[in-house]
Amino acid sequence: MAHEQINQGQNGGGDTRVELATPSKKSNRGFASMDRSKQREIASKGGRAAHEKGTAHQFTPDEARQAGRKGGGAVSQDRQHMAEIGRIGGQARGRKQRAKTEAESQPEIESSPESEPAAERVSRH
Repeated sequence: MAHEQINQGQNGGGDTRVELATPSKKSNRGFASMDRSKQREIASKGGRAAHEKGTAHQFTPDEARQAGRKGGGAVSQDRQHMAEIGRIGGQARGRKQRAKTEAESQPEIESSPESEPAAERVSRH
């Protein structure tokens, strides 16, 4: 929750500004404020309890396939969203192909003595 702070200008009146001050400390309450290990411990207990109670459900491969098909069908109805996904994928593929072409066109640097200037070959001995 933010606190309001009212400051008046130096002229003693007219210029009134309202600033929202953010709290300096996060809340220590709730699941999200716990460290990861504590969250995992609590979630694990919930999972075990559901299995013991018999209310837990594990998808079979056929159920998972059917659920995925249902979700994919719902998402693909949004043509604008699908066009954006395709555009991003096409751009990524183009970047990857350009990088590969540039890497192939770069000559390899050899480290054989023949590729060194004569002055450096002489100084080695």
